[in-house]
Amino acid sequence: MMKRQPSGHPGARTSARPIRPPRERGTWKAFALAALMHVLLGILLYHGVNWQNNTPAGAEAELWTEIPDLSAPTPRPVPPPAPPLKVQPAPPPAKDEEADIALQEKKRKQQEAAARAAQLAEQQRAQQQAEQEAEAKRQQLAAQQAAQQAALAAQKAIQDKQKQADKQKLLAQQKLDQQKAQQAKEKEADAAKAAEQQKEADAKAQEDAKAKALADAKAKAKAQADAQAKAKLDKERSARLAQLQGQAGGGTESSGNGLAKGGTGSGAGGTATSAGYAEKVQRRVRPNIVWAGETAGLETVVAVRCSPTGTLLSATIQRSSSNEQWDQAALRAVQRSDPMPVDTNGQAPSSFTITLRPAGG
Repeated sequence: MMKRQPSGHPGARTSARPIRPPRERGTWKAFALAALMHVLLGILLYHGVNWQNNTPAGAEAELWTEIPDLSAPTPRPVPPPAPPLKVQPAPPPAKDEEADIALQEKKRKQQEAAARAAQLAEQQRAQQQAEQEAEAKRQQLAAQQAAQQAALAAQKAIQDKQKQADKQKLLAQQKLDQQKAQQAKEKEADAAKAAEQQKEADAKAQEDAKAKALADAKAKAKAQADAQAKAKLDKERSARLAQLQGQAGGGTESSGNGLAKGGTGSGAGGTATSAGYAEKVQRRVRPNIVWAGETAGLETVVAVRCSPTGTLLSATIQRSSSNEQWDQAALRAVQRSDPMPVDTNGQAPSSFTITLRPAGG
């Protein structure tokens, strides 16, 4: 039922609740009275019909005259003549008319009573029919109102269901947004962590590079010092060996040249070398040089000692190029060239030096 505020109130408004009819009172009382009237009407109709079907009682008149006995004649004496009989006259006609009038009056009253009863029955029937029609209309109105209420309830249920679905959808969207925001935060945290780790790795790499460069510098300095010391020692040994060979009359001193990867070499030994020995050394050493660095200004002198069969006894850096990596590459190329080629006399020089430069240097 709609609740309406007073029309004079400025905030008057109607609610969205459906209109409901006022609740009827005294329904059972009305049904009881209607049933009682039906019972009384039935009794009245029953008695009225029976009363009209009864034969009306007629007026009776008695004649006081003797009726001769018509039975078998019996002999009896003939009486003497009697005086003439006096016949009692019939009732006056006025009495018969009064009886007819009374009978007609009675019939008229009965007809009027029957008419009144029929009229009353018709009125009751009309009233009953009106009540039935009113009841039917009321029931129809109640059914319509119930249908409207059911429709409104169904519509409200649909709206509530739609609101619930929208609410769940909104909650799901909010949850999804929260998950996306959480994932974004986690990604940002992971990215920051990865950046921090990369920064730490770069810093560590720089520190490692610095430490490696320092270690390489120290190693290079140490290698240069060792090479210089060893070269000095080899030179002293070679000098002593040459001195010993000179003292023993081991022939005249000769020298040979060798070329490796565009470089030249010279050496000294107790035996003479042919003019083509340097080319032989070049062909042996050149394929073993592996270098991909810079070439400008690099030159390394390697001192070599061999057995007569060409077996490499020792190979040391006699003069460094100030590039430790190239010096080591040159020394490895000589070491990989073992054994050294023999000369035309079938023997290799006992000692000689090889000057190595990288190709294009």
